[in-house]
Amino acid sequence: MNPAVVDETEIDRLFKTLKNEAGNGGYFLNPDVDFTKNLVRGLLKNEHRYGYSACPCRLASGKKEEDLDIICPCIYRDPDLNDFGACYCALYVSEAVAKGKKITGPVPERRPPRSGRIKKSAIHILSTAPLNSLPLPVWRCTVCGYLCAREQPPEICPVCKAKKERFERFI
Repeated sequence: MNPAVVDETEIDRLFKTLKNEAGNGGYFLNPDVDFTKNLVRGLLKNEHRYGYSACPCRLASGKKEEDLDIICPCIYRDPDLNDFGACYCALYVSEAVAKGKKITGPVPERRPPRSGRIKKSAIHILSTAPLNSLPLPVWRCTVCGYLCAREQPPEICPVCKAKKERFERFI
C-alpha cells in the first residue's frame, strides 16, 4: 500500500477507536474533528510507512527501537496534558480544553535530541535502582489499586475512573 494514500474509512475507523479508548481511559481527543482526523491520517501514514504509529508531528527515524518514546500515545502525552492542557501534536487535550473551558497555546517539544536520549529501558532502570532513587514517583489509586510511574497522577484512573485527588504517592 502507498503510505501517502490513506482511505477515509480507515481514518474514520481509527478516529472512532481512539475516541473510544481515550474516553475509556479518562482522556479526551481534540474536539476539532477535522484537525483530529488530519492527525489520525498522519498516524495511519506513519503506520503504513514504518509499521508503527509514530507521532505525526515529529520526525520518526524509521527504527522502532529508537522511536518507542513517540509511538502514539507517546510518553510525553501525560506531562504535556498536565503542564499545557494538550499533548505536543494536540491529539489529546485536557478535560477543560475538550469542554471549551480553557484554550491551549503552543506546547514545547519535550523529546530530547537523539544524542541526549537514554538507551536503557525503563525495566532495567526499575529493576536495578533502589526504591528511593526511582526516576519517577509511583502513584496508587486508592479506589482500585492501579499503579503508575509518572510526575503527576492521571486526571482520571484508567481502570476505575476515580479522579486525580483519589491517588496517593505510593513510592
